[in-house]
Amino acid sequence: MGISIWQLLIILAIVLVLFGAKRLRNIGTDLGGAIKGFKSAVKEEESKTAEEEDKKLAQKEGENVFDVEAEQKKTEENKDKA
Repeated sequence: MGISIWQLLIILAIVLVLFGAKRLRNIGTDLGGAIKGFKSAVKEEESKTAEEEDKKLAQKEGENVFDVEAEQKKTEENKDKA
């Protein structure tokens, strides 16, 4: 018991009579603009999230870096003091 093509055409004809073609075109344009805006907002949010994750990862990598020259200087200073 689905909707047949004839029933859809009748519904479309009724909607055209009630609203008119120009108003339906405006509604379609507004709906399309809203969808584009939503998609761009989602993409921006995803890119911001990815950038934040990259920054956090870079900070974690920076924390784990072992500075060999600084350690050597510390050991040399400790030897000189002793």
